[in-house]
Amino acid sequence: MPIEEPLSPVRRSPSALRGSAAARAHATLAVGLAFCALAFWFEFRRAEGGNSLSWAYVFEWPLLAVFAVYMWWKMIHPDGEVTAKRSAKKAALAPEFDGMLQAWEQSQRDLHQTRAGDASNDSSVDTERPSS
Repeated sequence: MPIEEPLSPVRRSPSALRGSAAARAHATLAVGLAFCALAFWFEFRRAEGGNSLSWAYVFEWPLLAVFAVYMWWKMIHPDGEVTAKRSAKKAALAPEFDGMLQAWEQSQRDLHQTRAGDASNDSSVDTERPSS
């Protein structure tokens, strides 16, 4: 008899940013990209003027901007690809543990039925106190 819903706890992936938190992340990215663009332009002008060390910064600022976009994307869409890959894989169970799995599933069904029965009995009990 197959089980319709999983009885084991499910690990939830972090939720995506929404609302004001997402707006702050977008604004931070915009400010960061503007700063990287200005720093790139500043260092490029210095490198053209003869400062050879500035050539390293000319390439560093765009890389920092790319990293900022990557981190922004990870904050907006946390764990998206990893969760999809994990859910596609089904955990394999060794054949020698199949009986243990069936026994555990049966005990979980019994527990849920017992709890459901207790909840219905509690609601049918008269909670009024006799007057004295």
